[in-house]
Amino acid sequence: MKIITRIAAIGSLLLLPCWASAATWAIDPDHSNIQFKVRHLMVSNVSGKFGKFQGTVVSDEKDLRKSMVDMSIDAASVNTGVAKRDDDLRSPNFLDVAKYPTITFRSNNVETAGEGMLKVTGDLTIHGVTRSVVLDVEGPTPELKDPWGKVRRGVSATTKINRKDFGLTWNQALEAGGVVVGDAVTIAIDAEFVRE
Repeated sequence: MKIITRIAAIGSLLLLPCWASAATWAIDPDHSNIQFKVRHLMVSNVSGKFGKFQGTVVSDEKDLRKSMVDMSIDAASVNTGVAKRDDDLRSPNFLDVAKYPTITFRSNNVETAGEGMLKVTGDLTIHGVTRSVVLDVEGPTPELKDPWGKVRRGVSATTKINRKDFGLTWNQALEAGGVVVGDAVTIAIDAEFVRE
């Protein structure tokens, strides 16, 4: 029994350096934003955001390929500042939040993309459809201890998707040509994380 205990202890010590390089970070929703914009009537952009989301990042400084991102968004929390439009976005015309209440992103690859930049590739699921997307990430910032003793970091990320790829196909043609809603959606994320 003592031999087994000693072997287990030695095994734990051998694994320690691997675990020591990784840290888990939880998103701070009070200091983070997930925003989007899309063309309206071919003449301007309409912007919106999601008010409820959660997520974690497991960051491995020694081997970025072992890092992971896992995020989920409450689709019903969409907010463009216009109640009637928000109701339409929640309806079967667009997000159909009664049937598909959650938007998720789970990474499967993280790599450097220049000084202070990363490319995070992962599976984005919207409206029950999953597609691979690449986030262009600025950061993470250096670690900083806040006045309450918590360690924080931040990132900014952007990507562009085609909403039709996710089954969001509703539109209306204009007499003068073009459509009411553009297909390209730009997503911008500013996230602050707290080390767990």
